[in-house]
Amino acid sequence: YGSVTARFDGMSYFSGDPNFCPECGNVLPVPVTSNTVLCPRCSFCIPVSEFSGQTVKSSVVFNQLTPLLVLKDDRDSDLKGPVVDRRCSRCSKDGMIYHTRQMRSADEGQTVFFTCIHCRYQEKEDS
Repeated sequence: YGSVTARFDGMSYFSGDPNFCPECGNVLPVPVTSNTVLCPRCSFCIPVSEFSGQTVKSSVVFNQLTPLLVLKDDRDSDLKGPVVDRRCSRCSKDGMIYHTRQMRSADEGQTVFFTCIHCRYQEKEDS
């Protein structure tokens, strides 16, 4: 995380990002109320003034869920989801969308609901 450097006359092993301990490379905690930041791993101590002028930014990125099949017709708007190679028992064509629900107690398997993408026939399977 920090780059390794040679140690001369009390200089540190690591240099680079100030969010990391220059002695062991551990992530430094955010200073709260004291005037120093103490590394939880090696007890290296650095004055809070070393962090002056820095801006801390963080973000959380969630994976966006997109259906694998999106039909353009409004009447088919409920037909979204992963398509599996399963033959419909009504029209005998391959391709069904599925979703799962916990219909019984938690110690039993989920129920899988299949919908044919051709005739919209629905089947269920208890696992």
